[in-house]
Amino acid sequence: MGMIRLIDSINNAGNTNIKIDILNDPIQVRKMMLDGTADFAILPTTMAAILYNKGLDYRLIAIPGWGTLYLVGEDTTINSWDDIRNKRVNVMAKGMTPDVVFRYLLQKNGINPDKDITLDYSFPTHIDLANAIAARQAKLGVIPEPLVSLVMHKNKKLHPIFDLNLEWNKQQSTSIAMTAFLGSNSILKDSPQLAEQLISSYKNSVKWVNENPDSAATLIVKYGILPDYQVALQSIPRSNLNFVRANKIQTQIDEYLKVFYDMNPDIIGGKIPDENFFY
Repeated sequence: MGMIRLIDSINNAGNTNIKIDILNDPIQVRKMMLDGTADFAILPTTMAAILYNKGLDYRLIAIPGWGTLYLVGEDTTINSWDDIRNKRVNVMAKGMTPDVVFRYLLQKNGINPDKDITLDYSFPTHIDLANAIAARQAKLGVIPEPLVSLVMHKNKKLHPIFDLNLEWNKQQSTSIAMTAFLGSNSILKDSPQLAEQLISSYKNSVKWVNENPDSAATLIVKYGILPDYQVALQSIPRSNLNFVRANKIQTQIDEYLKVFYDMNPDIIGGKIPDENFFY
């Protein structure tokens, strides 16, 4: 969504050697990185750390997307973390970012995620879980924008119960450095001018989306990111789009990854990446 003006510019330019692939799952992005067909990639910061620790020759350029996770449901009785005790909450994929963020916040609010609450992993992807919430097959679920706006559009009784980015900020005094923009070391070294041009265009695109949500929503629908203009318009402010160069916030990113490391080192590939991770 943050890249949508850049996508539109490339599309309108016609003769360009830049191609943007929009994929359904971070695993598909990882596959392109593993086989070397992606010069740049956007995927969860935790997955970026894993791939770097495995020796993949990619470096972290920026964090373009901050916390987009929300606890969503129809339940109007939940007004505090204590109200969530003994409830069943659906979360996709154990050990992935939504699971770890939610577990961390439960613990920080005095709730044992393994005893005081039932975490249900029945729906393995964000799409599956969002559809289940919309269809009332899951009463409470942790999902990201823009799926939050999408399920609220399908089921008018649904609402965001907790903004997990806001709750994280209360504990960490920073936002969730959730999404990573990476570049292959070869292109960053061999074509620095092209790389900086693309980085600058991406940053400007994010700024434009935040300043022009109406026009951005139109493009988001045009390129099939979301099916409905109103859904796109609602999702932009809740998506926390803010392009920040990684080398300016190394400590903040390290602190974010340390939360995952302390919970289970394997989630980020066994160690916090060294300073060469940052471009």
